Amino acid sequence: MTIRIATRGSLLARTQSGHVADALRAASGREVELVHVRTHGDADQTTPLASFGGVGVFVTAVRDAVLRGEADVAVHSLKDLPTEPAAGLEIAAIPVRQDPRDVLVARDGLTLDTLPHGARVGTGSPRRAAQLLALRPDLDVVALRGNVDTRVRAVTDGDLDAVVLARAGLARLDRLDVVTQEIEVDLMLPAPAQGALAVECRDDDVAVLDAVRRLDDAPTRAAVTAERALLAELEAGCSAPVGAHATVTGSGEELLVHLTGTVVSLDGRTRVRNSVTGTAGDAEDVGRRLARDLLAAGAPGLRPVGGSAS
Repeated sequence: MTIRIATRGSLLARTQSGHVADALRAASGREVELVHVRTHGDADQTTPLASFGGVGVFVTAVRDAVLRGEADVAVHSLKDLPTEPAAGLEIAAIPVRQDPRDVLVARDGLTLDTLPHGARVGTGSPRRAAQLLALRPDLDVVALRGNVDTRVRAVTDGDLDAVVLARAGLARLDRLDVVTQEIEVDLMLPAPAQGALAVECRDDDVAVLDAVRRLDDAPTRAAVTAERALLAELEAGCSAPVGAHATVTGSGEELLVHLTGTVVSLDGRTRVRNSVTGTAGDAEDVGRRLARDLLAAGAPGLRPVGGSAS
């Protein structure tokens, strides 16, 4: 029986789903085909993403296609998934993660240090915008949406001096040649689960679940579980920009998760940052512990521990 993968129609989404399809064919020996789904986030390319509520913009229609039986599997950028579980669905696999860092694509080979005073930098992410302003308060950060080509063209056409993008997307599209700086995580923490894919199936589809679970990577799952648990703990009553990055060391049952997280005010003037370490088996607790530490440290825009929601 053919496994049908629901995917958004953008080039990046189709490329990511194609990679999963190839892996599924190799792991299961079954035929795999893509089913294109148009989402609300794709249909509206002008409204800032934050106006949609920040999560789930590219997800609901793809999930619904699986729940209705029009597809068997959904492939998502995991950073786009709400942290709450979806009824009737299971994230059966999180394959090996791409490099989660953000990158700068700038005119004339410029970097964050060499961008001129007042340079116009485009991003659709409040997290990136806040961290950019924390690093360079003189920058003019401009709201920008669109696919990779649209955003890169804003630089090559001279409308912007630079844009900030996820390295993972450019790598999957074989477009790393446009990158002028890979931004290290000590400067800009990525979004929780950035660079990772989620492969989701109906939770009662035993045959498909068995095939998809072969693609799961334990270290990647531990890292993104910690990052998403941090986000889940912080989401109650707030929408402040949150960055997180987990690394996993060791092997077998001795995996350790080291998680760093930050919360930054929208204007970049206030930020808190901290790190915790724990076992991979307790990855969710690692994330929630760090969230509580950030709240106790006065994370901007968030409720303090024991306080009321802001």
